[in-house]
Amino acid sequence: MSGTGSEAAATGARDSSLPARSKLAVTAGKMAAAASRSVGRGSGSVIGGKVALKLDPDLLARLAEHLDVVLVSATNGKTTTTRLIAEALRAAGPVVSNALGANMPAGITSALAGGSDARYGVIEVDEKYLAGVARDTAPKAIALLNLSRDQLDRAAETRMLAERWREGLQHTEAVIIANADDPLVTWAASSCRRVVWVAAGQAWKEDAWSCPSCGGVMQRPGDDWFCGECGFRRPQPHWALQGQHVIDPNGSAWPIKLQLPGRANLANATSSAAVAAVFGVPPQTALERMQSVAAVAGRYDVVNFQGRDVRLLLAKNPAGWLETFSLIDGPPAPVILAVNALDADGTDTSWLWDVDYERLHGHPIFVMGQRKLDLAVRLEVAGLQFQVVDSVADAVRLAPAGRIEAIANYTAFQQLRKAVAAG
Repeated sequence: MSGTGSEAAATGARDSSLPARSKLAVTAGKMAAAASRSVGRGSGSVIGGKVALKLDPDLLARLAEHLDVVLVSATNGKTTTTRLIAEALRAAGPVVSNALGANMPAGITSALAGGSDARYGVIEVDEKYLAGVARDTAPKAIALLNLSRDQLDRAAETRMLAERWREGLQHTEAVIIANADDPLVTWAASSCRRVVWVAAGQAWKEDAWSCPSCGGVMQRPGDDWFCGECGFRRPQPHWALQGQHVIDPNGSAWPIKLQLPGRANLANATSSAAVAAVFGVPPQTALERMQSVAAVAGRYDVVNFQGRDVRLLLAKNPAGWLETFSLIDGPPAPVILAVNALDADGTDTSWLWDVDYERLHGHPIFVMGQRKLDLAVRLEVAGLQFQVVDSVADAVRLAPAGRIEAIANYTAFQQLRKAVAAG
């Protein structure tokens, strides 16, 4: 039988195991998604999932029953890590994943209803929904990468999110793969029965100076951390990022050779290798497969726009901007900064004052986006020279020679992608 025939047979077998109500929900969801796409309203994954869940509230659990599920949650890096884990697990079997980042229950349901013959489900989950999605999908593994300030008008304060994780995951049977360098993540994961600790690093530390356990002042000598009041401290890691290598629990070093740039992605690869090992994929195989990932939902893409190379970079919060700035250290390339404050971004832009924009000194800077004037005030206080522009075309026309680095938050990034794709 051909591959297509095999896939159809497997999909049909899976669909036949669903109750009639679930089958109807899947069909209705696909029709709603197709209608959304036909009128240019996006992929339709969210509306499709909402329709399906309205008809069958238990659909997510039913669709996950035949899968070995991995959940990935964090403030930063979850989309990229989800993609890396998915590539690694494809060494062991077919994978279904919400690769485009629709990470709330509706989007996850839509992804799993995609008609795949998958063995594994690799699912990115919004931080607020992690406990509920874990309850519905009975995951085999859950990766917890970091917690930092983000969208304060709609998301909980980081300590509250950590407490929600801690309470919601304490009875899970999943293996938790947790970043030992983030005190908030460590505290959340320490209530779980089975934890694999990963020394993945933490460049942004401003959300973890008070102990999540007792409120005391955290001591942070070097890469270590501990609370001098209650004794809560960094656990001994099982896996670690060391330079350009992953150190596994046996002490063996495995080289990381990614197309994706930056220290943050080395950390993401380290956590991904630890997750893959839970499913029996050895580090060498997992890391080799990760090499094929060149961009993630447009992030890190270098596109030619009006005769100029423009690299697209996403930065949604202070932690993300810090990691992104590390990618453009060196000769002062032209930089486009774009910031919106729509619902999907969070409407509170106070976080701009926590970003170390002073690191852009010497770069020709162009500011755009819905909240360009908010950003302009921040850059003015930082003592930087910049120009406010109305479009990416204006920025490219005014920019001096060299590849242009375009850094944007969530909806501004999507607008940039559309603008450069249109030429």
